[in-house]
Amino acid sequence: MSTHLSKLADAGYVAIQKEFVENIPRTLIRLTGDGRSAIQSYRENMRRVVDGLLGSEK
Repeated sequence: MSTHLSKLADAGYVAIQKEFVENIPRTLIRLTGDGRSAIQSYRENMRRVVDGLLGSEK
């Protein structure tokens, strides 16, 4: 999972913050504005693909 998160962080899609809380490591991951835009674009593209597949069955 850390490899995937590192790649997303390198692309600017997520921000990663590592900290210790009572000597226990904690990693916080936040979706960035670019990440939100990328997800929205992905959803729209997938919706078009699915709509195209369903349209060809009619």
